[in-house]
Amino acid sequence: MDRLALSLVIIGALNWGLIGLFQFDLVAALFGGQQSILSRIVYSLVGVAGAYCITLLFRERTASKE
Repeated sequence: MDRLALSLVIIGALNWGLIGLFQFDLVAALFGGQQSILSRIVYSLVGVAGAYCITLLFRERTASKE
């Protein structure tokens, strides 16, 4: 779940970077505009993932054995 949420947050961050630098909304371009249902779903999932990632700030760090 953490990796999925982090992936969605990264997608959102890259999209905002494109908007800020080039005024290009990749999500809207791929899914038919900002008002399309698919774009709104992606925007919503990115927002939920961002809220979920807040929990990562407050977790205890443990050494992983990968």
